[in-house]
Amino acid sequence: MFKIKYGIRLRVTLALAIFCIIIVGALAISLYFASDDIEETHIEQIMKAEMNHVIHHYLQHTRFTPQVGSSLKSYVIRNTEEESQLPDYLQNLDRGSHKIFRHDQEIRVLIQFAGGVKFVVAYKIGLHEQRQREFRLLVVLSLIAVVAIAFLIGYLLAGLLVKQVTDLAERVKRLLPISDSTGLVSNNIHCVSLSQPGQDEEVAQLARTLEDYQYRIVRMLQREQEFTANISHELRTPITTILTSCELLLAEQNLSPKAYARIRNIEAVSNRMSEQVQALLFLAREQALGTMEPVAIAECVYDAVEPFCEEIYQKNLELDVTVKPGVVLTLNRQALHTALVNILRNAVQYTEQGFIRISFDNNRLSIADSGIGIEPAFMPFLYERFFRGSEKTQGLGIGLVIVKRICDYYDWKIEVDSTPGSGATFHIVFP
Repeated sequence: MFKIKYGIRLRVTLALAIFCIIIVGALAISLYFASDDIEETHIEQIMKAEMNHVIHHYLQHTRFTPQVGSSLKSYVIRNTEEESQLPDYLQNLDRGSHKIFRHDQEIRVLIQFAGGVKFVVAYKIGLHEQRQREFRLLVVLSLIAVVAIAFLIGYLLAGLLVKQVTDLAERVKRLLPISDSTGLVSNNIHCVSLSQPGQDEEVAQLARTLEDYQYRIVRMLQREQEFTANISHELRTPITTILTSCELLLAEQNLSPKAYARIRNIEAVSNRMSEQVQALLFLAREQALGTMEPVAIAECVYDAVEPFCEEIYQKNLELDVTVKPGVVLTLNRQALHTALVNILRNAVQYTEQGFIRISFDNNRLSIADSGIGIEPAFMPFLYERFFRGSEKTQGLGIGLVIVKRICDYYDWKIEVDSTPGSGATFHIVFP
């Protein structure tokens, strides 16, 4: 159903228009119904004046004969013969006022007696009815015009009243933390001034409150990003040392197969830890993982698969990669590598037998497995932190969270198809 958004400007406009409608409407209704009384009083005055005029002249000159007009007619009836000469609708009427309808016209008749003589005044009130209709139409049209003008003026006045608020809202909308080339909030914090000269006191107070809030937010972002930067440095330094030591140890001669395997295991775990640190920093900062560049999708897929080859071999899984070597897309290589590693890690962990298939078609990169699949009840929680589909697997439950954040950041679309017990297929759709 269509819903109207009632903003401040529209609310002020409606309030002013409704106020005008109530005031002017009450006046218009009063005039509309008062027009009846006005016309009735006018008709009575005309007929009484005509009756007094005829009686006065007759009493002065008994042979007085009143003039007959098109709308107002007066008669002096002295005997039954003159009575019979009256129009049919005026004959044998008693003293007082009468209403007669003849040929869709209303005729008012006033009868009086004086000195044994009957006086008749008949008045066709068609002109009064026409004037009343025109007056009522004028009242209705005036009410409509006033309502339209009230809406227009109200909208313009409301625009002036809320302009300062809307200007403030636009400035707030453009607020961004001041970042340096590393993606961190600059130490030299310079918040945008929201208060402006000439603002109303209420708007200026709101602007000062928002300025204070902006300052506190920037300070909080600065502290948080400094913390993550320090943690990143403190974690990467020992990891780099471990990886360097592994390279030196692997270069040694006469290593036993058991020692060689253990060093390889330490190197793999260290590489995984480095990737996890990079992904966690992305979650914390939501900044780019690298630069945009032309990327060979097949090469990136094989690089992401390499850390899992030994586990795939141990489980005797079928690995099928159907990505043409010539497929190249302009994107962030490190972001795609991180997303693929996290999806493949889940695929290998949850698949004990069968296959893992990676394909690319029509800008859609698909990773399918024949593992345990995903229960329909788990689908709404798939991209929530620390959610794991099974307690038997290792991991923190943030792999798919990282994948979703990466896809959202780069406007990629992630889709999943799954049947419990028959595996799952994740699709990354590039724009």
